[in-house]
Amino acid sequence: MAGKFFEELEVGQTFRHQPGRTVTEADNVFFTCLTMNPQPLHLDFHAASKAEFGKPLVNSLLTLGITVGLSVGETTLGTTVGNLGFDKIEFPRPVFHGDTLYAETEVVDKRESRSRPQWGIVTFEHRAKNQHGDVVMVARRNAMMRKRGP
Repeated sequence: MAGKFFEELEVGQTFRHQPGRTVTEADNVFFTCLTMNPQPLHLDFHAASKAEFGKPLVNSLLTLGITVGLSVGETTLGTTVGNLGFDKIEFPRPVFHGDTLYAETEVVDKRESRSRPQWGIVTFEHRAKNQHGDVVMVARRNAMMRKRGP
């Protein structure tokens, strides 16, 4: 398994994921349409040109999805049972077409599952930075993780 089992994850452990992912105009428009989001800031380039940033913004849920996706290979690939939830999701800076997202993940908490002794619960903090090193997204995710078998 490429992912880590519960026992292999330690609080404070940080993974810097490679490669990065450049977000294209097509990615943003396609994702926005697939998720039925009619926000003009993502789809109407004329309206977006008159808004605060003067150009379209990347859908924040796409930013979240890419960041978590970049983390899977090193953290949860084949070792997660499922996501339990996300909280404290922040987008301190906008993401634009052509920006490249780089992700890092820190293990911020872990505990045994009270109801499922074969699994443990790990809290990951995912952070995305753009090509300039600016933090553009921070999210905490709780995941039910497999333990090593006997």
